[in-house]
Amino acid sequence: MIEPPLADERIGLFNFLPFMRLLVRLSLLLLLPLATNPPMRAADSLVRYEASHQAMGTVFTVAAYGSDSAYLEEVTHEVFQVIDQLDDQMSNYKPTSELSSINRDAAAHPVIVEPGLFKLLQDSLQYSRDSGGDFDITVGPLMKAWGFFRGQGRLPSKEELAEALKRIGYQHITLNPATRTISFDEPGIEIDLGAIAKGYAVDQAVQVLRDNGITQALVSSGTSSIYALGSPPGADGWKISVRDPLDVNKAVCVVKLRNLSLSVSGDYEKFFKINGKTYAHIMDPHTGMPVENMLSTVVVSPSATDSDALSTSFFVEGPGRAGKYLRRHPNLTAVFFLPAPSGHAFRRITLKSSVTDLPPSSLVTIDCQ
Repeated sequence: MIEPPLADERIGLFNFLPFMRLLVRLSLLLLLPLATNPPMRAADSLVRYEASHQAMGTVFTVAAYGSDSAYLEEVTHEVFQVIDQLDDQMSNYKPTSELSSINRDAAAHPVIVEPGLFKLLQDSLQYSRDSGGDFDITVGPLMKAWGFFRGQGRLPSKEELAEALKRIGYQHITLNPATRTISFDEPGIEIDLGAIAKGYAVDQAVQVLRDNGITQALVSSGTSSIYALGSPPGADGWKISVRDPLDVNKAVCVVKLRNLSLSVSGDYEKFFKINGKTYAHIMDPHTGMPVENMLSTVVVSPSATDSDALSTSFFVEGPGRAGKYLRRHPNLTAVFFLPAPSGHAFRRITLKSSVTDLPPSSLVTIDCQ
């Protein structure tokens, strides 16, 4: 489980904090740009409300503007309730969750699934098909074999790894839309939604804000995903700082977003070292090994569910195979940070979809060093 990030001006890769607290800590942040614009009022009518909440093993934060701080607080409380409900439903750490029940029973008989979760599972399998299995929610046995489930990581034996690989593969999952049921064709299959659930939760949070008339907000899920709803007062977008994959104290890119999401996957989020070799928590489902030769991936998309899943998928694929995906799917931007051939350095590759038809209400600009 990823530890909650420290309260600084990045959310793992990007965090936001009230402007006055930033001023107090500016000397510690050095050259890091603001992850949010300073609190401002438009024609003295808007107030800013910000709150954080721990769920899904991370810290969700909402920063919103509106005319009534009490109303913003009430809606934000509703947002956190929805996120808690999703955590209770989709956590594989909670024995009473719906996902845990699926993992226990779906190999024995078809299990009826709540409509929202069923749709997310359908989307997850589509990501798997589109990526040729580079994105795969059946990595649960691998996470356990490598010690990343309730642990800090360990080297599995060849026998353990071979046994785990027998239970890996999205093809083992059957979804029946007519009965809204799920079944596994092999005992020991375990779904892990860690690569998509937080992005989905961000999307659901944004929907609550929209349903309640809030049009200017930034929603984040710790080190995973962020959605920029509208713009803060006096600005054309929310400014997000993306951390240097080799140095937590440096920003490597500044992204300006409006009505778009951004997700990041990095090898520094959860890892262990043995004999000088780093083993990160992002698995290649084909080999059963942690992905190598990738530092981090950044994906911008209209949906946080998409960007969350794709940042993991692209981390596994690398820019070569990811480029093929981008040629087939519109409105995506991806930035890859790969280790340089020599020294403590990286090289950066930026790719975009062949087709971009975003509405005028959306905005993305990326300024990298």
